[in-house]
Amino acid sequence: MTTDICPVRIGVGGYDIHIGEGLLEQAGAMLAPRLARPFTVIVTDRHVDRAQGDRLEQGLAAAGVDFRKVVLEPGEHAKSLRSLEGLLEELIDFGVERRDMILAFGGGVVGDLTGFAAAILRRGCRFAQIPTTLLAQVDSAVGGKTAVNSAKGKNLIGAFHQPAIVIADITALTTLPGRELKAGYAEIVKYGALGDEPFFAWLEKRGGDLLAGDAAARRVAVKRSCESKAEIVGADERETGVRALLNLGHTFGHALEASLGYSDRLLHGEAVAAGMALAFDFSVYRRNCPPADAARLKAHLAAVGLPAGLKDISGAPQFSADELLARMMQDKKVEGGALTLILLRRLGEAFIEKDVDAATILEFLKSAGAR
Repeated sequence: MTTDICPVRIGVGGYDIHIGEGLLEQAGAMLAPRLARPFTVIVTDRHVDRAQGDRLEQGLAAAGVDFRKVVLEPGEHAKSLRSLEGLLEELIDFGVERRDMILAFGGGVVGDLTGFAAAILRRGCRFAQIPTTLLAQVDSAVGGKTAVNSAKGKNLIGAFHQPAIVIADITALTTLPGRELKAGYAEIVKYGALGDEPFFAWLEKRGGDLLAGDAAARRVAVKRSCESKAEIVGADERETGVRALLNLGHTFGHALEASLGYSDRLLHGEAVAAGMALAFDFSVYRRNCPPADAARLKAHLAAVGLPAGLKDISGAPQFSADELLARMMQDKKVEGGALTLILLRRLGEAFIEKDVDAATILEFLKSAGAR
């Protein structure tokens, strides 16, 4: 089986994203030439370790790579300073050196936490992303954003630290729960919505097949998503300009997640879906975007079972508009106390809007169903 390679070029350096089937069994051979010594540490969570751990471990052993393993409890709560401290102490106990490579083996939580640990351990160790969820394969494992959450907001404590390699095994998605798969699909929709209407149209036709298990459709979607993100990250590694476009839906979405205490009531991808719907609706509210384009986006989200607004969030909680706005004001794109949002001129054409009026957002949130 062939492997697709998507390069991420940042300045004079960069790395490759490898996309294909059966790559976990080949991971040892792929990683061995990149290791300073035949040793690594796998950081994963209990669910991933049970479902896919043997495959990676056999691949490492076949290439003569010795390893240790840290198994975390799954869930967003693992992205905390307490978990970070515990992980760092374990890595130190294992004798990880600066030139060693740590393996982030799992979803976005594992990737973000492990990447941040690698960024600060011994003032910077190398790490590899081996994403096992759809969300991580198309988004969080690519681009070098690493972080943990604060009680005040999501991803507020972190660093930019690029991986040495990304290995995305499409086969790993076969054991992913349906809800997690849909959550990851929201990030795929994002790429079409922000800058690639033809890809969005393809998703309208093939998204159901992807979610139903069509390996070919999954591979096409992962590759196209990685290409989209690689292009933007290559132009703006540290989010001083166009990279902010990748946050479409995230400012609203992160506020929703924080309001629900980062609980299983709302997965990150579900929050992004609802956040994208709100971003489209707010764009219509401001007369930036045709109503038909917002309706098209929301119809596709609803068709695949993702929330297309506040009313679709599990349990239909009554969100406070004031609280949501306060959460949004903790967003990393706030400058000089003013909020920046990613809005739409049309489906497939996002833009960055600075100095968005807080009172207007508050009025909009109330019109969208917040109290």
